[in-house]
Amino acid sequence: MTHWFLCLLGFSFVMAPTAVAQETPRPNIVLILADDLGYGDLGCYGQAVVKTPRLDRLAGEGLRFTQFYAGSTVCAPSRCVLMTGKHTGHCYIRGNAKVNLPPEEVTVAEVAKSAGYATGLVGKWGLGHEGSHGVPTQQGFDRFFGYLDQHHAHNFFPAYLMSDEARFPLHNVVPGEGDFGIGVASVRRQYSPDLLIDEALGFIDTNKDRPFILYFASTLPHANNEGKNKGMEIPSVGDYERETWPEPQKGLAAMISRLDADVGRLLDRLAQHQLDDRTLVLFSSDNGPLRGIKRDLTDGGIRVPFLARWPGRIPAGKTSDAVGWFADLMPTMADVIGATAPPDLDGISLKSALLGQPWQRPADKPLYWEFYERPGQAIRIGGWKVIRRPLGGDTYEVYNLRDDIGETRDLAAEQPDVVAQARWVMDRSHVASPLWKVRGGK
Repeated sequence: MTHWFLCLLGFSFVMAPTAVAQETPRPNIVLILADDLGYGDLGCYGQAVVKTPRLDRLAGEGLRFTQFYAGSTVCAPSRCVLMTGKHTGHCYIRGNAKVNLPPEEVTVAEVAKSAGYATGLVGKWGLGHEGSHGVPTQQGFDRFFGYLDQHHAHNFFPAYLMSDEARFPLHNVVPGEGDFGIGVASVRRQYSPDLLIDEALGFIDTNKDRPFILYFASTLPHANNEGKNKGMEIPSVGDYERETWPEPQKGLAAMISRLDADVGRLLDRLAQHQLDDRTLVLFSSDNGPLRGIKRDLTDGGIRVPFLARWPGRIPAGKTSDAVGWFADLMPTMADVIGATAPPDLDGISLKSALLGQPWQRPADKPLYWEFYERPGQAIRIGGWKVIRRPLGGDTYEVYNLRDDIGETRDLAAEQPDVVAQARWVMDRSHVASPLWKVRGGK
C-alpha cells in the first residue's frame, strides 16, 4: 500500500516513500510422511547404524519432538486422523478396509484450498478408491500422483500408478494383480519411489511462485507384504551389501537411506527456489520401536518421529517434549497459513510449540485411539498412558510414561483414579459405526 507523508519544516507537500512496504508472503508447507519408519530408525533419535544424514540435518536445523504420536497403529486410519483432525473414536475410516472418505468430510487440503493455496499429494493416500468420492482430487487436492489403495502401495514395482483419477501405466509386469494392483512384479523396470520424488519436485517447480501445500506420503520403508522375506523391494542395497545382516535388514536399511536422500532432494529444491525461509517442513511416520509393534496400542505401535523446520521462525537444534499427534496437524497447518479449520476437532494447534513458545497440552484435549483388529482403546492424559482391552472391556493397564517409556510397569491397581478418568473419556470418545464392528468388546 502506498503511504503519503507530510514534510516537516512547515511545508505542506506530499512525497512518495523511498521503500514500499511489502506484504509478508504466506508460508508454504511441505508435509513428509514416511511409511512404517520407527521412532528410533533415525540418527537424530539415537540410531547409529543406518545412515540418515539429511533427516539428522533437518532435525539440527529445526525442532525435534520426543512425544509425538500417529493417529492409529495402521495406515488408513492414521492418515484419516491426519487429514481430518478427528480421532479413531469417530473418524470415518478406522481400519485398513476398502472404505472411501465421503464428500462431507473436510480435509486439510480443502482447508488450504479455501485459503487460496495450491495443493498436491504425491505418494500413498489410502482413503478412497477409483471411481469414488474418496479420491484426493475430490478431497481438496489439485494434483495427485501415487497409490490410492494401501495394499497397492505394498508393491514398489507396480503395473501402474494413479495420476489424478486415471491410471498411469508403468513398464513393470505384475502377474495376477487383481482390482487393486496388489502383488509382486515379475518384470521390474520402474521403481515407484523414483517416480514419486520426481513428481514432488515437479510440483514445487510448478508452484514456486504461489503459496502451496505439498503432502509427500512416501511408501518407504514399508515392506511389500506379498513378497514375504523378499518384501524389502529396492533396486540395490548399496553400501549395506557389505554388512553381514540378513537380506531383509539390508533392504530395510537401504530403503531408509533412500527415503533420507529423497528428503534431501526436496530440501535442496526449496533452497534452489529460495523458498527455505517461507516454507514450514514437517516430517513424521506411522510406527515406533518401543514396547510392541505395528497394530499395538502400546507406544511401539503409535509413538513416531516428528521434525519441524522453518528457518527464522522455528528455533534450530532444539528438542520439544510437547505431547502432540496427527490430529493436531489439521489445526496447526490451518493456523500457520491463516485459514479456518472446522470446529470441534480433536486436535489443537501446535504453532506456539513449534515457534518455541511456552505450550502445554490442555487437559480437555487428550490423545485417544481405538483399534478393531486387536480390539482395544488407549488414551494419553498428561504423563499417563491407559490401555483398555478389549474395546469397551474391563481390563486396564496404566503406565507412567514420564519414567517408564517402555511401558514395563502396569500401575492400574495403584491408580484407580486414573483408571476411572480414562474409562470416562473412553466411553464418551467411542461412537458406534456400522462400518466398524467391535470384536470381543461390550
